[in-house]
Amino acid sequence: MEELLGAVGRVAGDAAFILGSEVEAFESEFASYCETSEAVGVASGTDALALALRALDIGPGDEVIVPANSFIATAEAVSIAGATPVIVDVDPDSHLLTADIVAGAVGPRTACVIPVHLYGRTVNMDPLLALARAHGLAVVEDACQAHGARYRGRRVGSLGDCGCFSFYPAKNLGAWGDGGGLTTNDPALASKVRLLRAHGESPRYHHRVRGFTARLDAVQAAVLRVKLRRLDRWNEERRRAGAALTAALAASHVRPPVAPDSFEDHVFHQFVVEAEQRDSLRDHLAARGVATGIHYPVPIHRSEAYLDLGMGAGSLPVSEGLAERVCSLPISPRTTQDEIDWVASSVIEFGDPVRAAA
Repeated sequence: MEELLGAVGRVAGDAAFILGSEVEAFESEFASYCETSEAVGVASGTDALALALRALDIGPGDEVIVPANSFIATAEAVSIAGATPVIVDVDPDSHLLTADIVAGAVGPRTACVIPVHLYGRTVNMDPLLALARAHGLAVVEDACQAHGARYRGRRVGSLGDCGCFSFYPAKNLGAWGDGGGLTTNDPALASKVRLLRAHGESPRYHHRVRGFTARLDAVQAAVLRVKLRRLDRWNEERRRAGAALTAALAASHVRPPVAPDSFEDHVFHQFVVEAEQRDSLRDHLAARGVATGIHYPVPIHRSEAYLDLGMGAGSLPVSEGLAERVCSLPISPRTTQDEIDWVASSVIEFGDPVRAAA
């Protein structure tokens, strides 16, 4: 805490609150961490996604493939950019997009696909990237829940045309407010995003394009610089807790996250299980002092914001089924073995019926 307060005090002492040296330093450090040549700080993960699409010249008349099982910002950013989200189902085991699912949705107006590394688990990217290349599609990684995760040894955010991150306080790398970032190996794309995030202004009072107010402020950058140095250790502690909780739940009737294959990574932003009697299980756990969550209770295509797409109940059965069964159990870098044992024993005590597909 002392180091964080010192970083914030440094910004206050300089009265340099918007962009400036702290943001530039964080961008350089985050790019190095993500193994990309460029990183651009923006105001939120949603802004990162929307600005990425704008910088890729994706807008009205274009379609962008997104998964139904994600936070609504994945599709919302497409709408902000003026394009049309094509919302598709996900794999029942990983809960993520696959190349096969995307292949079935590609049409003449498809310009981009946004794979989401949901809960901290990596999408199987190589087949998806090959498919995108074959169809001339841009790939924007939504890595808003997967800071530091790797795919076949490469950091997420370095695999597609660009990667988008949220630094919302609850994330594995969280600021003290809203914040976001974009990573890329394309300097021209990074330059476009820098232009768009600040009213399209370059130089001062010369506005080259219609942009946004979507800058990462210096206080958040200062906080993130301190936390970034600890991210790998925190992620290792999350992996340790995730592995221990998975093992402890072996005797239960809930379905924990599928064990990763060799090409995958999981930094356990959330520890998501499936349970047929999800709501009763949550009540049971709450009575034993175990907090839970639901990520996410309404698939994007069934949310009120996207009912105009006309996708009725049953149109994407995997995502709709997950919305009724998923439950997030507590996990953090500070989770102890005693806490893991208590959570697991409480789940086992409930005795949820075995899923037929398990």
